[in-house]
Amino acid sequence: MRSLFMRLLKLIGHIAIILILTIITQIGGIIWLLTIIISYKIKKGKRIVFPLLYLLFNLVIIPPIATHFGREKLPWFDKHLKPRNWFYPLAFRNYVNSNLKSELENSAHVLSSSGIAITYLDANFPFIDGFPLLPHLSHNDGKKIDLSFMYLDHNGISTSNKPSISGYGVYANTDKNYTSKSCIDKGNWQYDFTKYLTLGTIHKLKLDKPKTALIIKQLLSAPSTQKLFIEPHLKQSLGLGHESKIRFHGCKAVRHDDHIHYQIK
Repeated sequence: MRSLFMRLLKLIGHIAIILILTIITQIGGIIWLLTIIISYKIKKGKRIVFPLLYLLFNLVIIPPIATHFGREKLPWFDKHLKPRNWFYPLAFRNYVNSNLKSELENSAHVLSSSGIAITYLDANFPFIDGFPLLPHLSHNDGKKIDLSFMYLDHNGISTSNKPSISGYGVYANTDKNYTSKSCIDKGNWQYDFTKYLTLGTIHKLKLDKPKTALIIKQLLSAPSTQKLFIEPHLKQSLGLGHESKIRFHGCKAVRHDDHIHYQIK
């Protein structure tokens, strides 16, 4: 009886791991399932097999398969177009369609002459339109990506550093964000939920308005740009009030004075 109970607990544990990895990475649940099978066959521990198999899938197997589904991975180490940290590429959250990748690479090349590097956060998973990339509502078709603002250090000098580890949750000019208060007062509790997703605040920085505005203007200049989300108060303070493709995302989403949401047609 005890043996049966332990087997049941182990099965529940494996199912939980598969579900969590699938939610976070899309591919991780399959990798864990293969890990169980391979570990049993070769008599090696899962702690050895899983990371090796995970890296093999991440670096070698998934990228060429994803291209057949219209998705390409963004670079890890490019100095002009880079992730906020390794979590995003490691978790398979750095995939976009080929058009968006080209637009980002072109914008990164243009902006590099101004000392700006585009830093990306969550993009999309490798496969299946409509598969949710939580906690986002719309990052599910390869056409959307979140990008970081540019910031100034305590000496007022532009820096590539970001205020939080995740790139989310540290809001710019929050005292002027009347939209946030309005949305929360209407019962949209999730509106400032990203403040719990910082994973730690490591730099005390101020928004670099000129360089952030340069990033946005460059993105908007692309013919394939559909729309871009930032908070209404930032649209005004960045001098972008006339840009029709800059939209308010609505109270059902989360606030966008900690990152840029960019999407193409």
